[in-house]
Amino acid sequence: MLPAIGNNSVRASPGQAAIRRRKRYLARALRSVVFGVVAGLSIAFVRQQPLATTVVYSVCISLACWFFIESGRYLVATYVGTGDERPGWPGWRWMTAVVIVGGCLGMLGGTLFGDTLTGHHTLIFSDAEDLRHLLGDLLFVLLPALVITYFFNARSVIADREAAAQAAQRQAAESRLRLLEAQLEPHMFFNTLANLHVLIGIDPPRAQAMLDQLIAFLRATLNGSRATEHPLGAEFSRTRDYLALMQVRMEDRLHTHFDLPDTLADVPVPPLLLQPLVENAIKHGLEPSVVGGRIEVRAAREGDSLTLTVRDTGVGLGQRVTRGTSYGLQHVRERLATVYGGAASLSLDAANDGDGGTLAIIRMPLKQ
Repeated sequence: MLPAIGNNSVRASPGQAAIRRRKRYLARALRSVVFGVVAGLSIAFVRQQPLATTVVYSVCISLACWFFIESGRYLVATYVGTGDERPGWPGWRWMTAVVIVGGCLGMLGGTLFGDTLTGHHTLIFSDAEDLRHLLGDLLFVLLPALVITYFFNARSVIADREAAAQAAQRQAAESRLRLLEAQLEPHMFFNTLANLHVLIGIDPPRAQAMLDQLIAFLRATLNGSRATEHPLGAEFSRTRDYLALMQVRMEDRLHTHFDLPDTLADVPVPPLLLQPLVENAIKHGLEPSVVGGRIEVRAAREGDSLTLTVRDTGVGLGQRVTRGTSYGLQHVRERLATVYGGAASLSLDAANDGDGGTLAIIRMPLKQ
């Protein structure tokens, strides 16, 4: 008889919010009809009254109570304010009065509507027995109305709290991502400046070229979005710029290859996933090798998962000082855990082919 109370809508356009409100109203009206049918069948069975007529009156009264209580709820909330900062909910003190008044009006209005449909005249009190029947029917209306109001209000409060908790979790995850990114970028810049410092002493022209490339890279990075996600194509572009910066210093000791299918270029991913892996491959794989090597960056789809691969042909895991515990790898794992939980992973293994080296693989759910 009484609709669900509360507002659990998330941010949406006015048109979407209006559609959602209409759907809720229709659902509440349908529940009122169902309750009226059930109540009518029960009354007809208990009092041995005509089934069809009793059900008609019960449905009319149920719909009328829903209309008056629903309208009264919003009307009172508009003029006296909301008791617990939820739209359309004036608080229990006012809501109890709304249910009592709305139930009485619904009883009267529904009975009159039922009289119109059936051609009967039930609002004629000839004796005390008729009055007792009226009071009993009114009590039968008000008690379920209060119970249903409590039920739907409690359910709405729980849903609101769950939505607030989810929003808080999303905000915390976004804040953690930004913190990790803020920690990771200076780490990369300090490494690059240290390399530049060394290059200034042994090859000033190359140091100048590297500084120019660094300025261009910083400008592109600062002009980029600070969102928690960006297209995979942008992630590849940022990684390509970083490797171009490193190639100024390493020259022929560094070769690169990128493989990004067009169908995956627009897939959203967290920023700064590939660059730490590439930086790790250079520091621990290629730099210790006299001849340097090659870095391959690839993306592929495997069912409902996205696989990102960074492979180097450097000295391999056996000759590395650390094995998967570097600063950059730790941050990538933390970022994946923050966004995807246990659904994403980062593995670091030896490349088992003739070229040797190391293979870093990120597996994560594929977002469309």
